[in-house]
Amino acid sequence: MRKWLAVAICLGLLSAWGTVPVLAQDTLRVGIILPLTGAKAKFGEIEKLSFDMALKEINDAGGINGKKLEFLYEDDTGRPEVARSAAEKLINKDKVLMLGGGYGSSETFAIAGVAQQNRKPFLVNTGSDDKITEQNWDYVFRLNPPVSEYPKALESFLTEVVKPKTVAILYENTNFGSSGAKEFKQICERLGLEVVVEEGYEHGGVDFKPILVKVKDKNPDLIYMISYVMDAALLMRQSMELRIQPKLFVGGGAGFTLPEFPKNAGKAAEKVFSATLWYQTLQYPGAMDYYNKFVETYKKDTEYHGAEAYAAAYVIADALKRAKSTGPDDIRKALSETDMMTVFGPVKFISYDKKTNQNRLPTYLVQWIDGRLELVWPKDLATKPYVYPIDWQAEWK
Repeated sequence: MRKWLAVAICLGLLSAWGTVPVLAQDTLRVGIILPLTGAKAKFGEIEKLSFDMALKEINDAGGINGKKLEFLYEDDTGRPEVARSAAEKLINKDKVLMLGGGYGSSETFAIAGVAQQNRKPFLVNTGSDDKITEQNWDYVFRLNPPVSEYPKALESFLTEVVKPKTVAILYENTNFGSSGAKEFKQICERLGLEVVVEEGYEHGGVDFKPILVKVKDKNPDLIYMISYVMDAALLMRQSMELRIQPKLFVGGGAGFTLPEFPKNAGKAAEKVFSATLWYQTLQYPGAMDYYNKFVETYKKDTEYHGAEAYAAAYVIADALKRAKSTGPDDIRKALSETDMMTVFGPVKFISYDKKTNQNRLPTYLVQWIDGRLELVWPKDLATKPYVYPIDWQAEWK
């Protein structure tokens, strides 16, 4: 009896000194970095709620080979330097097995650099600047398409339906915005479209009218905008005030698909198109179930950002279940061998063009119709027919 008591005391002391990580024996910790405060907090919120929902389901189903999965959240506040510090803390202090999350491209690139330097696997679920998977980083994997592929569905819609001749490109001066603008300009050049305005702006502004006056003077057929949610709403409201009337306004994903966009833009959101990466009616197993459960649980809509996070949680769980050990090399190897279906679509990390460990998926086009975000292209997957041509005067009465 005394012998067992002595052993118990020793183990207790060792645990107190940090030598025996008791929690690690029963809990598998993964660090998730998202913007939970600041200008991008709405995106971080929808993703965290989706991570939480998936985490509960995973643990209710038995966890990871009988062990509990735990997500340790860190707030990057939408700033790369904070994201970098968060990654270092999770890796070096919290001793997480791997990293997930990554919303803003600048922040995601900073996290990825830390992960690669520390040989810690990182699954990106949203940060989309092409260069994130163009560094030959073997510990960095990306679930979502790169920003250059966002307009793939839009491209076919333009060539088959709209057939514009002139384009204005407005974008936030971030890695995401500038990379997306550069890639869309190349699409325009390939299609023979003249880019008459190409303007970057600093996010969080309150007056976009100086830029929009330039756009109005050029009277382009298409206005393509890469913006987060508050800027997206303000750009549309001020476009309405100035009575700018192109053939169509199109958002490059991001702020144009969030439920907050029509709330902030009001009637200026009506008939606006956006690139998107997902829609709940797509024939991916569980896609509509995820959407319905999110709405039921949180009493609000979700969209592609939430689906990315929810799917990422299951990819993380799948890799940890298959890994031969909890060592970073075994987890990295398991991620590299991922081949599974999620609510966001199939996930398999491949190399193509300059990219490594990149998942490849189709993209889609949505439109705000009668206050609802509807999938409108490709036509055979549409939840409603697209509205085009558009009478902006009638929409903005």
